[in-house]
Amino acid sequence: MTANAPILAIDIGGTKLAAAVVDEQGGVMSRGEIPTPSSAVADTLIELAKTVLGNERPRTIGLASAGPLDMVAGTVSPVNIPSWRDFPLCDTVAEAFPGAETVLVGDAVAAAVGEHWRGAGAGAEAMLGIVVSTGVGGGLVLRGRAYPGPTGNAGHFGHMPTDLEPVLCACGMTGCVEALGSGPSMVRWAAQFGWRGASAKELADDARAGDSVARAAFDRAADALACGIVGAAALVDLDVVVIGGGVAAAGPVLLDPLRAHLKRRASLGFVQRVKALPGTLGRDAGLIGAARCALEI
Repeated sequence: MTANAPILAIDIGGTKLAAAVVDEQGGVMSRGEIPTPSSAVADTLIELAKTVLGNERPRTIGLASAGPLDMVAGTVSPVNIPSWRDFPLCDTVAEAFPGAETVLVGDAVAAAVGEHWRGAGAGAEAMLGIVVSTGVGGGLVLRGRAYPGPTGNAGHFGHMPTDLEPVLCACGMTGCVEALGSGPSMVRWAAQFGWRGASAKELADDARAGDSVARAAFDRAADALACGIVGAAALVDLDVVVIGGGVAAAGPVLLDPLRAHLKRRASLGFVQRVKALPGTLGRDAGLIGAARCALEI
């Protein structure tokens, strides 16, 4: 494999599969994305990666996957991909691309690394990246480097408990940030109060238009996110929280109440200094971060 061979980045989520060729400066050279299928996920993923690569062969591969995951074993068990339980992702990809080195990280960790490298978190000493979408994920960058923890699951922000409501989470616990703050949970809550839409995007559109139920749904989610951020900041002394993901694309509809709840809930001085910023890399954050992790092999 030559030094100029490309870096292949793969981002696996419950609703989408994405792959890209990324250069050493974080530039996305080619990219592909498809909805996550209900079956044959691995075959579909490999086909997507090969299409993005064209005639090239990768020298390194950064794999970002929804979790939980096991970095040592190279396996993943994404909550929102039921057909994958202890799935040997690293071995599967290595078999498809022989000779390429692979690194596995959580998808939210990759998004955090991407935003720290080329996005809103550049230069932060201690950063939490949050992805608010089908689920709620998180990743830590401490002293300028990703902190995945011994198993790769550090920063599992969505499954921090809150004391707000005893809502059952997909992980089996109750009151998790994800159970209140994810897109589907917001939609379900709004439907209980008469809202008739079907997606988080529609909910955001209605909130912008002034719909009281839609605005209340975002306020409720923002408070759950604020609870988790305050806990994380108290634990690791954060500078910045960067918020990305499909639901976060709602912009001020989410960020304004989030900042208000942070101000209300943060009592310690060092927690009050945390800045909540929107991500700037959009759907490329995880791919760029996965590539960065692959460069560090």
